Amino acid sequence: MGKLDGRVVLITGAARGQGEQEARLFAAEGAKVVLGDVLDDQGEAVAKELGGLYVHLDVSREADWGAAVTAAKNAFGRIDGLVNNAGILRFNELVSTPLEEFQQIIQVNQIGAFLGIKTLAPEIEAAGGGTIVNTASYTALTGMSYVGAYAATKHAILGLTRVAAMELAPRKIRVNAVCPGAVDTPMSNPDGADPDALDELYRKLVPLGRVGQPEEVARLALFLSCEDSSYITGQPFVIDGGWLAGVSVF
Repeated sequence: MGKLDGRVVLITGAARGQGEQEARLFAAEGAKVVLGDVLDDQGEAVAKELGGLYVHLDVSREADWGAAVTAAKNAFGRIDGLVNNAGILRFNELVSTPLEEFQQIIQVNQIGAFLGIKTLAPEIEAAGGGTIVNTASYTALTGMSYVGAYAATKHAILGLTRVAAMELAPRKIRVNAVCPGAVDTPMSNPDGADPDALDELYRKLVPLGRVGQPEEVARLALFLSCEDSSYITGQPFVIDGGWLAGVSVF
């Protein structure tokens, strides 16, 4: 018996990185997975391998969300889970950040999560209840230089998570957030640096002495999407190798 047997879960940003690993793990645990992304070739390939459904989904476009729901229901009859994973990251000094760049990050990270909750909550309620997992960040709980726009959106996602948890609990929908620290994905490591080099970088910053892996984040998303977390809602779950715990002087 898989932990998600009989579930239908839509995962955004599922063509690669954390979203891909979430899709793979959820499928292995028995879920029918709907993979949403704008990287069509990669997303189609992963969906075909998993026996899932790929949908082109720009999370910042409400029309794309509606089309994704229609396609998912046509394929599987319902949706009872959502992982708002899609996001973008830009490095820039805050006072040097162009307004257009700041707004783009808000549009994808923050509005994308809002539209996912808004669009999927009625569907999840109609299916008898379920779960929503939002992807926030280590930077949702602290500051970090040169990622001001990103950090602002991730702080906002925690607010959305808490409000949604309160409003949707009577509809049998639990809403939580994962807050990853440094994770080796194409978003945070676009140049494909060697994992050993990344470990060396984070050895002095992260108590566990290494960069995180997307599979580890996927396992946390699974926990929050199955009955193992049946009495948990409205909470941020930090997965950062101990980075947030404090600063080492040695």
